Amino acid sequence: MFFDLVSRNSRRSRKENGLFFASLLISVIAFYIILSLSQQDVIKFLMKMESDAVKKLVGMIPLFYGMTLIILFFLVYFASKYQLERRRHEFGMYLMLGMRRSRLFLLLLAEDVRSSVFVLAIGLPSAVLLSELISLVTARLAGLGIIGHRLNISLTAILWTAIGFALIKLAAFMILSRRIAGEEIGDLLTEPPDGTKKELPSAVYALALLTGTILLAAAYAMAICGFSWNRVSHMGLTLLSGFAGTMLFFFGLRSSLGLLADRTGRREKLHAFTFRQLQENVIHRSHSLAISSLLILAALCCFGAGVAIAQFYKDSEQHVLDYTFPCAEDPSGIREKLSTAGFSDEFDSLFEMKVGHINPAEDYAAAFSMSSVLKELENLPDSQDKAILLNNLSYEYAPYLIALSGYNRLLAVSGLPEITLSNDEAAVYMDTGFTDFNKLTILNEILSGRPEVRIADKAFHLTGSIHTVNLVVDRSITLSFALIVPDEVFEHMTDGDYTVYLDAVLSQESLKGQSLLEAVSETNDRLTRAGIPYESYLQNIGRQLFYVVSASYITIYLAIIFMIVANTVLGVQFLTQQQKNRRRYKTLIRLGAPYEALCHSAGKQIRWFFGIPIAMAAVSSLFGVKSLFAGLLPSRSQPHIFTLMWISLAMILLLAIVEYIYMTAVKRMSFRYLLTLMVPEREE
Repeated sequence: MFFDLVSRNSRRSRKENGLFFASLLISVIAFYIILSLSQQDVIKFLMKMESDAVKKLVGMIPLFYGMTLIILFFLVYFASKYQLERRRHEFGMYLMLGMRRSRLFLLLLAEDVRSSVFVLAIGLPSAVLLSELISLVTARLAGLGIIGHRLNISLTAILWTAIGFALIKLAAFMILSRRIAGEEIGDLLTEPPDGTKKELPSAVYALALLTGTILLAAAYAMAICGFSWNRVSHMGLTLLSGFAGTMLFFFGLRSSLGLLADRTGRREKLHAFTFRQLQENVIHRSHSLAISSLLILAALCCFGAGVAIAQFYKDSEQHVLDYTFPCAEDPSGIREKLSTAGFSDEFDSLFEMKVGHINPAEDYAAAFSMSSVLKELENLPDSQDKAILLNNLSYEYAPYLIALSGYNRLLAVSGLPEITLSNDEAAVYMDTGFTDFNKLTILNEILSGRPEVRIADKAFHLTGSIHTVNLVVDRSITLSFALIVPDEVFEHMTDGDYTVYLDAVLSQESLKGQSLLEAVSETNDRLTRAGIPYESYLQNIGRQLFYVVSASYITIYLAIIFMIVANTVLGVQFLTQQQKNRRRYKTLIRLGAPYEALCHSAGKQIRWFFGIPIAMAAVSSLFGVKSLFAGLLPSRSQPHIFTLMWISLAMILLLAIVEYIYMTAVKRMSFRYLLTLMVPEREE
């Protein structure tokens, strides 16, 4: 009998609180995926090239795990509190029929354990399957291939997922059940009044609304202008302003809803009732609505900015070369080794990249001078970019020289036009890590005037625009400033003392039937066995993939957690408040209100109850995402900001669809409850 009652109550709770249980399922899946991150194919691949960075990323997982446990504890606590409060009369009847309090405690514990086992039994297999799917998809998108994929089930992740979930459920249960089991029977049988809120003058709410709007505007301004990222105190001030502004804004909304009830849509059925109910919900739940809006804001910012940042890093590195062979000796020696090892047909292009210093003169500082460029910079309007360029270029006394023939081969491979230089002309090379869009624009404008410079006391004209294509496959060479000169000038200026790198691009024949990364990995193994030193594209793609994985996995995980908590709190609060107001709905039914009118009123309340915090979060997220771009992306990302904002906007719209699904689920549960009220019942 006891276990039948436990089973029946558990099934009823899952049916009546499907939103809460669905949220717990998603939480279990998110737990497992983040804890099993080290088993992902992409992470295993990255361990080969970016092992230190990956270890730091994996080392941060316990931090996210602990933070998520705390957040989900509050979700479980409040949602369970609303469920137990709704069953107070039922518990009182159990005690009236002779059930001991210890027996009631065991009943509640058994129900909680049964529901937890049910969630884990469904959630963990789903999490394993979804984790494998994610691993396959990311491996395929990254070009790793899926041929070598094996099923990876992380027993450690399963164990810690179960432990963490059980801990937060048990902690919430122990706190709540003691309160319920310790109350008097009369208190349980009596419906507790919903605490009335003292109404303040309308001017107070209007002032709160205005103050909140001003504080939010200040937070937006500090976020997008970069002020927040200057110091920790500035970031704290921005967050405090945004938090206080949101709380005051929602506190002041109650007066605006009253105006809507009085002035709009009077011809609609139950219009005044709808807005009075909504106004009461806002009065009683303004702080909860504000917190939910902030959580949705965090989710939108994490998801929008995270996906956009991952996309930026995915496309930021130029893929031109597949291999670079450092030549400590004559390049012909490396060519001979490659030929002997059977690599004659592996490469479409194999060319020399020569880099060297200007041959030192007696006065080393006079090896290079570009006073004309510095003068033109000084004549420009004052700006931060101008100051940085003046400071950096003033120290370029002996820049590197790059041979024109090798760089032209590099440009040809890149699909870019080659450079034509006379013996008194030079082009400028700058690595993208040392400049950005604004600085390049300034320098290109100066170079359009062909300024004169002196190299080893000889006059040259700088021509063309700044060149940024990487000289080698990896960032082993990062030149802040270099000059590209004709080969004859290069040989003379370096006096034959320079470094040679042999750059290579795999042939189409070697790529046939496999991805680029698979081909590079296979070629790496062959080069290693042949004892030929090399640098491959895998170093570059490894760095890119790490940024992509760290940005996408972590931010999407946090977005899911924040979204679950915010929407579950909103949904459970609305449904609980609706059930507390059942007498009002019963009165409307007795007065002749049809089921359709009640559903229309409830649906409208849900749209407003969810829509206000969601709209607030959506507006704030546009400023939040822009701020995250300013603080987290390098300066070279500026030309891509507009595209990244559109990507973020698409992600925000995607989450808006998820919000709509949540609202639809809450509507269905609300309509189902209203249908039960339509059945006539006898009240004592």
